[in-house]
Amino acid sequence: MRSAARSRSLLLLVILLGVSAEEPPPAASSPDAWTDFWLLRFMVNVAGYGTILIPGYLLIHYFKRRNYLETGRGICFPVVKSCVFGHDSKSLAADDPTSSARVDGDPSTTQQAFKLLFCAAGLQISYLTWGVLQERVMTRTYSASEPGTPGEKFRDSQFLVFMNRILALTVAGIYCGLTKQPRHGAPMYKYSFASLSNILSSWCQYEALKFISFPTQVLAKASKVIPVMLMGKLVSHKSYEYWEYLTAVLISVGVSMFLLSNGGGHRASGVTTFSGVVILAGYIVFDSFTSNWQDSLFKYKMSSVQMMFGVNLFSCLFTVFSLLEQGALQDAIRFMSRHPDFAFHAALLSVCSAFGQLFIFYTINKFGAAIFTIIMTLRQALAILLSCLLYGHPVTPVGAVGVAVVFLALFLRVYARGRMKKKGKKAAEAVVIQKV
Repeated sequence: MRSAARSRSLLLLVILLGVSAEEPPPAASSPDAWTDFWLLRFMVNVAGYGTILIPGYLLIHYFKRRNYLETGRGICFPVVKSCVFGHDSKSLAADDPTSSARVDGDPSTTQQAFKLLFCAAGLQISYLTWGVLQERVMTRTYSASEPGTPGEKFRDSQFLVFMNRILALTVAGIYCGLTKQPRHGAPMYKYSFASLSNILSSWCQYEALKFISFPTQVLAKASKVIPVMLMGKLVSHKSYEYWEYLTAVLISVGVSMFLLSNGGGHRASGVTTFSGVVILAGYIVFDSFTSNWQDSLFKYKMSSVQMMFGVNLFSCLFTVFSLLEQGALQDAIRFMSRHPDFAFHAALLSVCSAFGQLFIFYTINKFGAAIFTIIMTLRQALAILLSCLLYGHPVTPVGAVGVAVVFLALFLRVYARGRMKKKGKKAAEAVVIQKV
């Protein structure tokens, strides 16, 4: 009965998303126009962002040089102060909803179990659906509305980024308006750095699917701990525990097993593979910068939802100006009108992304980063399995072992980190007892 229920659920998802497993994942098409080259599109997008960044930089430099904070007057003064100088950063941790105790009062074990189940289900549903839709939109053809005409593929990754950010901005704004938030102190322009890197990392994530399979992308994202450790060792001279080196080696071995065993898939040439690797490397670099810059912004005692609002505000500004300058916004709207199923997929993709972010904040706030990491690691494994089932990605036995090795290493990292934290707490308690 359970297997029949699972089969019916899978069939319903296939019908809902319009997935055809028989249609092979298309290899990256040979560009028949210079505008189809991914690197050129990337540079054009960045140039569009520059039309906002450069004037903004000049204005900020002008206001700071004129000491506008002391001499400014008029109705524009509060806006300029908020955007350029910010407000006095006061320690408002007591008023910060995200810094409050994870457990309100003393809820029962049953209540905690239901909350954990709610968080896990919300994260899994949001991001598994998001992953399936992401692959559907970027790799499959939308059937023609008129008989006799060929189908079309949607090519503009930047429009999908804009769709995700506009809804995330709306959700974060409503949440901030309905709940108590700490007093905002950060200069608004500082969000633009994290916003730009976030846009570029998301663009790379969508664009990479034109050259590599979704399972390969998920494994590459899971293995970004390796370059992070290398950069920490070379740049910051950080030291790592033996288990961190062990798990990094296991991850690299697992990824290598998967890639080498599945090298004969639907790739057009070595060029497409190289392009996919470069784009994924770009994703890892930009994503690493985003997280580090956001960490530095939290010194202003803001909440995670305020961060979500600020970053998405600038993301919407950057992407909409770039789309308008290229005429891509009108093209995307026309594509939507020709293919209503694409409009549905793009909207659902944005809903899953926006509410997934809220589930992330809520889970970390209630149960901590370790539980969240376990849930998301399971989500990555399920995403690979679901992608292979729906889209027919071939996985050899050696490749399956490689995937298992990667996720075993990820769980070992979570377990070892938890043990290290417990040892640290016990050592601190022992010191306190000795002092007493």
